[in-house]
Amino acid sequence: MKAEDLDRKFDDGEDVLEYFDISTLRRPGLEPQAIEITFPQWMVAALDKEAQRLGIQREAIIKLWLAERLDTNSVSGV
Repeated sequence: MKAEDLDRKFDDGEDVLEYFDISTLRRPGLEPQAIEITFPQWMVAALDKEAQRLGIQREAIIKLWLAERLDTNSVSGV
């Protein structure tokens, strides 16, 4: 199929996903990257307590809080 035909179908509101191999799709910049970070014991204990209260793992609470902070900062232009 030519690009123009695909564009036309898309512009007409047709479903064009059948023309793509979605198993190979990647979202640039969203690939996980492992990092190492050291926290003081009191902070780890506080993270564990909050994670347990929410029923999630420590890593999840860290990711959640960082994402919230980064999202807030991006909205405020920081």
